[in-house]
Amino acid sequence: MTIADQLRAEGEARGEARGEARARIEMVLELLATKFGPLPAWVSSLVRGGDAEQLRIWAGRVIRAERLDDVFQR
Repeated sequence: MTIADQLRAEGEARGEARGEARARIEMVLELLATKFGPLPAWVSSLVRGGDAEQLRIWAGRVIRAERLDDVFQR
């Protein structure tokens, strides 16, 4: 594998990881909006700043939550 091939592969991997992260964020926002309706700005900001593990936790909490605050345990 040439250096150019390695750089290309690394760039593709980084791009895929960013795409997966965006998809997770959008999924959590969609789950929240479906269950609770229009979301306040603080929710969008919080979700967009979450890491993969936090997004997984929030997605699970949406299922059981009765209120938006229950998801984030504010």
